[in-house]
Amino acid sequence: MASTTKEVATELLPLIRVYTDGSVERLFGSPTVPPSPDQDPETGVSSKDITISENPSISARLYLPKLIPHNQNQKFPILVYFHGGAFCVESAFSLLCHRYLNSIVSQANVVAVSVEYRLAPEHPLPACYEDCWAALQWVASHSAGNCKEPWLINHGDFERIYIGGDSSGANTAHNLALRAGTESLPGGVKIFGAFLSQPYFWGSKPIGSEPKEGHEKSLTSLIWSLVYPSATGGIDSPLINPLGPGAPSLAGLACDKLLVCVAEKDMLRERGVWYCDEVKKSGWKGEVELFEVKGEDHAFHFLNNEAENAKAMIKRLASFLK
Repeated sequence: MASTTKEVATELLPLIRVYTDGSVERLFGSPTVPPSPDQDPETGVSSKDITISENPSISARLYLPKLIPHNQNQKFPILVYFHGGAFCVESAFSLLCHRYLNSIVSQANVVAVSVEYRLAPEHPLPACYEDCWAALQWVASHSAGNCKEPWLINHGDFERIYIGGDSSGANTAHNLALRAGTESLPGGVKIFGAFLSQPYFWGSKPIGSEPKEGHEKSLTSLIWSLVYPSATGGIDSPLINPLGPGAPSLAGLACDKLLVCVAEKDMLRERGVWYCDEVKKSGWKGEVELFEVKGEDHAFHFLNNEAENAKAMIKRLASFLK
């Protein structure tokens, strides 16, 4: 009898396993959960799922904070959010993401659009970037009444649009903020602010306290090779190394406010600090701030948002968005 055991082509623990037949096994992530159209019992936040595009397949979970009785025309800032997961795992519809967005929306009083983009390796980059840009364009289109999502039309303040994300989602937010500096959004909409939480940046040469031994074979490097095998410049592509050769000036970031969050024990910490310092040196005209949480590792606030440090982190994000 022929063996039915599949052969592994690539294994990046603890995230993903890819087989030679092209099938993918995702090892990390939380289960998907339904939205809460009748308000989340803990936060009062309502949520629903919508389709942005059929082809390519782009959807989102929308969140609306609790409205004040007798004032159904309240306007809130808009957050377009990109989830983390190394471009290859997690979902806007997952338990962790849903819980996290409920917390941010209830504390910041924002309308949030959490984008469900296509994942690598089935859809290698730049698919995620293109999907998220399309989602941002879709949101902006509501400013001129060209789309019909009532939560955005009735409650969105298009003078205060934010983008943000965690890890790979923060990488996406950075790249979209640069793109918005060279490509207009519908209705002339501008990005007011962006937050980059523990951004996934890397490069071929270690910086600061990053280990020199095994740098090229680090999980961070191997993930990029999996999710964007055709990237010009490889791990020094400006998309992953915003300070590498040929990278556009950070002065071109098309937003007025920028918050960069890092965690002390995170292997990506040095990159986030370096990025923040270089934004300040670039001549960029906006306001940039670094927020560091001591004693924590990557994605700590996302994995357990009830911990005290996580609550402090979410509170800082919320204050930035207000």
